Amino acid sequence: MTTTPESVSPSTIAPDAPGSLFAALRAGALTDPDQLREIYEQPGDHARRKQVDHLHEVARRLIACSSLVFVASSDAAGRCDVSPRGGPAGLVSVLDEYTLAIPDATGNKRLDTLHNVLENGRIGLIFVVPGRDTTLRVNGRACVSTDPELLRQLTAVGKPPRSAIVVAVEEVYAHCPKAFLRGSAWKPENWLAKDAQPTSAEITLSHLRDDALTIEMIEQNEREALLYRYE
Repeated sequence: MTTTPESVSPSTIAPDAPGSLFAALRAGALTDPDQLREIYEQPGDHARRKQVDHLHEVARRLIACSSLVFVASSDAAGRCDVSPRGGPAGLVSVLDEYTLAIPDATGNKRLDTLHNVLENGRIGLIFVVPGRDTTLRVNGRACVSTDPELLRQLTAVGKPPRSAIVVAVEEVYAHCPKAFLRGSAWKPENWLAKDAQPTSAEITLSHLRDDALTIEMIEQNEREALLYRYE
């Protein structure tokens, strides 16, 4: 029988107890894969068969067209992170049908993804082609390489990177386009107006919580970062 969470009213949760609402909902959450199959049908044959274990010729072509990839990783404790990586089309290099290399374009220097790869040794990727609704998911083992010969090949960002994430491909899966279609990702007529959403500078300022900073100072810093420190 399917387990359903007991009714939880947010008003009964102390507002000064971080995570207490999650804890209350988790108490009645599903715990067994069999419970999932009581509320979801089995996947169709095509959905099962679309997963392969290597980068075939068509997958390589799509990766060569991708200028944006989302990189998912987790540390040894299972804490997850997803980071976007962008550059010219083909910024991720296919070394062979089982191996990828992602050049590291130096950004904020937190190195969250690289630390996670060192700790966990696994990675998940979603390749995106702007303007297209096709995506490709790649999962596998990963390591951080500073091999000079490899890095000299990875100049998609304009120069050899300081390091690269090398991926041993285990799963390759072609997603259907429904998410982009439902989200109107490439339909400007359905996009929110710029003043209807927080700007990058507003989000940064709210996170820094520094009374000495102003929104104008953050915006100027962002402009300079893009103009003078694009790497």
